[in-house]
Amino acid sequence: MKLDDNISSLKIIRRIIAISIMLIIILVAVVFASKNDINYITIRFTDDTQISVVTTKVTVREILEENNIELLSDEKVSPGLDEPISSAKLIEISKVTEKPVVVAEEETNVTTEQILGSYVTVTEKLVTEQVEIPFETITKDVSQTGTDTVDQVLQEGKNGLKEIKYKVRYENDVEVNRTVISETVLEQPVDKIVQISTKVVSRSSYYRASSAISLGETVQGIAPRVTTMNVSAYTASTCGKPSSDPSYGKTASGARASSWYTVAAGPGIPMGTIIYIPYFASQPNGGWFVVEDRGGAITNSKLDIYMDTLSECLNFGRRNLECYVY
Repeated sequence: MKLDDNISSLKIIRRIIAISIMLIIILVAVVFASKNDINYITIRFTDDTQISVVTTKVTVREILEENNIELLSDEKVSPGLDEPISSAKLIEISKVTEKPVVVAEEETNVTTEQILGSYVTVTEKLVTEQVEIPFETITKDVSQTGTDTVDQVLQEGKNGLKEIKYKVRYENDVEVNRTVISETVLEQPVDKIVQISTKVVSRSSYYRASSAISLGETVQGIAPRVTTMNVSAYTASTCGKPSSDPSYGKTASGARASSWYTVAAGPGIPMGTIIYIPYFASQPNGGWFVVEDRGGAITNSKLDIYMDTLSECLNFGRRNLECYVY
């Protein structure tokens, strides 16, 4: 019985010892964990990107090595490599903004001026400039082959304007690089329109045709309203008045209608308005007309051109034509 009692006591002692060892191991682990607090660190790179890491490391060097991050030759880190992380929990990697000083082999020959001259001050600025946008010249040739021609400016050109923002890099106040950040058009350019047309020859309607062509000089520099209008033709005999009527051949303006000069328009286009139609550029008037008449069926999107004879009107018919309304 005594032998069995001794064996039982020995087993109890061994259990107590094993439990004590386990408690000691747990206590050591707790103490170790308390000394190695878990930190949440933000690492910001030179291009302003950043990552967040979880670590128990203390110094900047350990944290970078743990995350396989190496500094380039032109980069620096804050705090320093061997410094503990700050309370801000932030590690910043940035470019070195100054070139290293070249130290002479013989220090006794290096002056203060030489040392200061070895530094390069680098700065970057945002610069905004306004630049003109050149206008383009558009030439329309409506002349007949083998005839004398004349150039006429239908619309004067005007330069546009744009605003350009640059990022400019300076070294010792000298510009070394310029990068475009954005461009904004402030004013669109206006194209210059030049027409090449056939010179007017002498004919019975020369006086009115010459007057019509001079209209182009009158409106130079004025930007027209360019639109497509439905154009037809009429003559005095189609106006419903007998030739014996005193008002036969007279327009609503009181002037007598003349071919290659008079045009009837809707009430939205005032009397005396000058209209240029490129389709008629080779005609005696060079394509220039004056609103002198009205018509019951003429709306603001239609024009009726006066011609001398009914056959001319029928041959012309009705067409959709580009018109410049001044």
